[in-house]
Amino acid sequence: MDEYQIIKKPIHSEKSVYDRENSNSYYFEVNRCANKIQIKNAIEKLFDVKVGSVRTIIRKGKKRRTKNIIGMTKSWKKAIITLKGEDRIDLGY
Repeated sequence: MDEYQIIKKPIHSEKSVYDRENSNSYYFEVNRCANKIQIKNAIEKLFDVKVGSVRTIIRKGKKRRTKNIIGMTKSWKKAIITLKGEDRIDLGY
């Protein structure tokens, strides 16, 4: 898999901003088929940083209702990347 297929997008929330400032951790939505080693290699290649640890979580889809139809949102995988030392990733915000 290509690095651009593994890392889909960064996650920007209150918790991710707090962790980015205090513990040098970044949150990304990643491909469900990617493992921790592939995620680590993709982050290091795309952003030119050293990754300390990778934690992954699979978020289950939720039930959503539109009028009389009940459906599900898609499940997705979140990766929490902790960087070594003073490395930073500039995400543009």
